[in-house]
Amino acid sequence: MEPLFYRPKDAATLLGMSRTAVFRLIKTGELKSIKEDGYRLVPRWALAEFARTLEARAGLVRTEDVA
Repeated sequence: MEPLFYRPKDAATLLGMSRTAVFRLIKTGELKSIKEDGYRLVPRWALAEFARTLEARAGLVRTEDVA
């Protein structure tokens, strides 16, 4: 089963970027996260939402999204 939440380091690996870049995205609000008991978690849905936003900005359209 896929995790529901990722630590920023793991989110960075999945996104193919640095941990610093992920924290920058969290700080600007581009990537949603939760702070719980002193540590940060990125929901799985937030990674998918961020990826869709990047694709839309680049003008990419997924074939499965086209009717």
